[in-house]
Amino acid sequence: MSTAVKSSIRQQQHPVIRELANTIESAWQQLDLKPYVLPADLGYVESRLEGERLVIENSCYQTPQFRKLHLELARIGAQLDILHCVMFPQPEYGLPIFGCDVISGRAGVSAAIVDLSPTLPDGLPPAYRLALPELKMEYSQPRQLPDWGYIFSDYCCFIKPVGAAEEHRFLQQVAGYLTLHCQTALTTRPLFQQSAQNLAGQRQYCTQQRQNDKTRRILEKAFDPAWAERYMTTVLFDLPDDAA
Repeated sequence: MSTAVKSSIRQQQHPVIRELANTIESAWQQLDLKPYVLPADLGYVESRLEGERLVIENSCYQTPQFRKLHLELARIGAQLDILHCVMFPQPEYGLPIFGCDVISGRAGVSAAIVDLSPTLPDGLPPAYRLALPELKMEYSQPRQLPDWGYIFSDYCCFIKPVGAAEEHRFLQQVAGYLTLHCQTALTTRPLFQQSAQNLAGQRQYCTQQRQNDKTRRILEKAFDPAWAERYMTTVLFDLPDDAA
């Protein structure tokens, strides 16, 4: 089992992001981690954005149940901290897609989202439908999902956490989703007849996520449109057949 390497920018980031990154990596240690090789020039990236230093650090793994576990940490000067995490299942495992993003600016965490998004036409597997109602929590400032947010489940949490109590609550909810997901993955048997449907669900998820104009605009400003497109389709939301 591989041991996750601590990020060089992590200790400078918002405490919620630091704790969340540690929580994600700790949950992953339950799995049989192997390296997932990214293009050599995209694992660690530096640039400038409106005079500020931009740093992006990526950690990627694969397991028998997951074709890609991706944790991205990014920092723009002292202005913006970002965490992005996605767990894409292997096509033969009928698992949902775990996704989590946190954005923090000078005023604190402005957006936090976590979900287990279904990949199969009949929605989330029974184990998730049974457990998730107990893990969902309430917050004072829910945020509206984008137009393409139909890819998310009914248990998607998208909020602006208010105060330390809600930040802690969100961390607990993410930890609960992660524990459920990893434990379910370890007890799930592959069903190769579901592979095509699962892959179609992942393709829809990635296609919609690539419409995130805010992410694309930041990358285009810091680099250029061609680089942004390559990063979004190779690192953030790739599919096995993208390289074909």
